[in-house]
Amino acid sequence: MADQGTDETIVIVDDEEMVLTSLNSFLSLETEYHVRNFTSARDALEYVTNNNVDLVVSDYLMPEMDGISFLAEVKKVKPEVPRIILTGYADKENAIKAINEVGLFQYIEKPWENDDLLIIFRNGLEKQRLMKRLQSKIEEINSAYGELQNLQREIVKTFV
Repeated sequence: MADQGTDETIVIVDDEEMVLTSLNSFLSLETEYHVRNFTSARDALEYVTNNNVDLVVSDYLMPEMDGISFLAEVKKVKPEVPRIILTGYADKENAIKAINEVGLFQYIEKPWENDDLLIIFRNGLEKQRLMKRLQSKIEEINSAYGELQNLQREIVKTFV
């Protein structure tokens, strides 16, 4: 079943190729998302910084940079992008730390259920779509407000 959002991009970072292959295969069968896989957090961060990204998923334990540090960096460059951490370790203390410090959208334990994963990704992408629409509306309102202020100044000039 094809999903909406053919132009939505998900970045997935995991040092295990098998995890990336599994997620990529599943998502390519079930969705039309653009999926970018990285085994290097630094390479993924460079990609996120320089490209439009709608959702970022990271493994928790990686040799180069842990998932919380990586997602904290993602938050700095793209604070509006939902961030998900994927872990094989049921460490509730670190989950709470990550949620609080990094502003995680979701914490997922390995092994995951594909149906649950799909729902979480769809919800994260829906949040992203709603945030983009909200930002667009705010820009429209600010523009209209600016035009009203200009009109008010012109009216005042006419009568002064």
